[in-house]
Amino acid sequence: MLNLLRKDFIALKSSLWLGILFLAVFSAFFIPKLSTSIHLVGIYTAFALLNHGTMIDIKNNNHNFLLTLPIKRKHIVQAKYITAIIYTLFGVLASYGIHWLVKKLAILDLNMPDYSVLDILVPAGIVLVLTSIYLPLFYTLSKKGTSIINVVFFLCLIALANPTALFMNMINEKGFSSDQTLFLILTGIILLFIASYYLTINLFTRKDL
Repeated sequence: MLNLLRKDFIALKSSLWLGILFLAVFSAFFIPKLSTSIHLVGIYTAFALLNHGTMIDIKNNNHNFLLTLPIKRKHIVQAKYITAIIYTLFGVLASYGIHWLVKKLAILDLNMPDYSVLDILVPAGIVLVLTSIYLPLFYTLSKKGTSIINVVFFLCLIALANPTALFMNMINEKGFSSDQTLFLILTGIILLFIASYYLTINLFTRKDL
């Protein structure tokens, strides 16, 4: 398992600059324009890293190679889901750090809102939901099919910008009806992520490579 995780990070090491570039570009684009930029920068960065990681797998035919080794398909999927969580934490926390720094140092003359733990939980939850939909498709479809879903998800992320902004503005104004509601939503997202994991294992086990 650790070797599979190491494989993902070695593959991304040569393009580490790309993750920083994603973060810089999305920050420069969203921060001056939207008060909810903290969420969009985190979501876009995390999912772009996940997408790039899967593209490396396709380009290098990693699955075909790994299956020639004494490695279970279950562990291949497990490593990718753990990697997705790490990407999510990086994207969301890095976005939070950049926004905190911009606000603290007053780098830009912006009326930035005060940030809370929800500004970490909401984008993290959205990325996990997207991942729960994306990875079963990635492990099921062919190379051509994966290219198509990457385009579809890219368009969905663009379309997600305004609804996310409206949703977060609503939460900032009204808040959740109760802590129990927030707990139930987070629990639902975690259960969806777990269900997606087992579904992906089942689909990938049946797939002919």
